[in-house]
Amino acid sequence: MKKIWVVGIGPGHRDYILPAAYKAVENSDILVGGRRHLEIFHEYQGEICPITKDLESVINYIKEHREEKRITLILSGDTGFYSMLSYMKKHFCEEDLEVIPGINSLQYLFSRIKETWQETPLLSLHGRKENFIEKLKVYKKVGLLTDHLNTPEVIAKSLMDYGLKEARMVVGENLSYEEERIIKGKPEEIIRNAPYKMSVVVIFYE
Repeated sequence: MKKIWVVGIGPGHRDYILPAAYKAVENSDILVGGRRHLEIFHEYQGEICPITKDLESVINYIKEHREEKRITLILSGDTGFYSMLSYMKKHFCEEDLEVIPGINSLQYLFSRIKETWQETPLLSLHGRKENFIEKLKVYKKVGLLTDHLNTPEVIAKSLMDYGLKEARMVVGENLSYEEERIIKGKPEEIIRNAPYKMSVVVIFYE
C-alpha cells in the first residue's frame, strides 16, 4: 500500500512553496486539492481530483486508488495549522501518511510586518468561535484566521464593543499574491477601509 502525501503549499504564491512540496507533486500519480490550489500546478500532467464540500467522496476516492497510485493532497498554508490533516487522520493511520509542512498565512504576515510570533496565540475564526478578546488581554497580541462571516470589520467591531478601540490591527489581504494589501489601523479605521478579500488579522493591545 502506497503512502498518502499531505503537503502544505504556503500562503498562495509559488515562491513560498518548499522544494520538498514540489518534489512530492512531481512524483505523484494523482493530485488532490482545492481548485485554486490545483491551478498553481497547472503544468502537472497526472490525474487530478478537486476537493469539494463532499469530503467523504474525496476520502473514498483516495482509498480506492492508493493501492496502485501515489497520491498527493495539497493544502494551503501549513499542514499542522487548521488544515485537512486532522480530517485525514480520522480515516487513515499515521503509517499511511507522509506530511510536508508549509508556511502559514499568519507566519507570512508576521514576517511582512517584521514582528515575532512566539508566545502569540494563533487562532482560527474560520467556521468556529474563539474568545480572542480574552487571549488578547492576556498576551497583548493575537493572530486570527478569518472567514466570510468573521471578517476583519466584524473583528474590529467586536474590539470596539469590548472597549478596545485603541487596539492596533493589521489586516493582510491576498497575502503573497500580486494584489497583496496590508492595512494597519485602529478598529475604526479598519471598518472604514472595508470590505476585505481573503484575509488574516493580527491585533496588538498594550
